[in-house]
Amino acid sequence: MAGKYWFNIETHEVEEGRKSDWTKLMGPYATRDEAAHALDKARRRTEAWDLEDQEKTGP
Repeated sequence: MAGKYWFNIETHEVEEGRKSDWTKLMGPYATRDEAAHALDKARRRTEAWDLEDQEKTGP
């Protein structure tokens, strides 16, 4: 997967091409910047899903 970027959740570093075990990676991403912000994007999605769940089920 040359030309793709991965975020390593163990080292918190971006890898160009898949170098680590897939269980430690998020991706692939098209750019280094997208990969670098993988955790932020995942956090925002989780918060949005949590809010959606709360709206469906009520307080």
